[in-house]
Amino acid sequence: MNSSLFFNIFRFFILLTIQVIVFNNINLFGFISPFPYVLFIILYPVNGNKSGLLVTSFLLGLILDMFSNSGGIHTTACLTLAYFRPAVFKFAFGVSYEYQTIKLNDVLTPERFSFILVSVLIHHLVLFILEAFEFNLFWDILLRTLLSSILTIIICIVIIYLIKPNKR
Repeated sequence: MNSSLFFNIFRFFILLTIQVIVFNNINLFGFISPFPYVLFIILYPVNGNKSGLLVTSFLLGLILDMFSNSGGIHTTACLTLAYFRPAVFKFAFGVSYEYQTIKLNDVLTPERFSFILVSVLIHHLVLFILEAFEFNLFWDILLRTLLSSILTIIICIVIIYLIKPNKR
């Protein structure tokens, strides 16, 4: 087993723990909730095992659903993001993203920011649509998605720069 696998397992448990203990208890103005646990799916290695990503995304969402008592909405949102992740990579980095060395925890470029932005928007939109599950709450869903995404992106960028390896 290589160090990348151990680092991903460590990231999985740390992000899940921080989400359950800290961020599940944050609810700004009654409708803004950060979900930085999606950073696990975002930072998963580009050339990593695709089925491994789907399985770990399922487990991440399932465990969070059990702690949040949310009935599967986190699992569905995580699986949706994991499934559409290659398409988001193609959108953000171009068609040949698989052959490039993409490290999302380097300097924040427009491509990296657009990848994080689209990923968080997909996750939050699915999450809040399933949470409301009513068409007459359309504007509420969009507002919660937009504001929660902004807060989540800020927190994700801060976390990325906190775990960024030093270049010595």
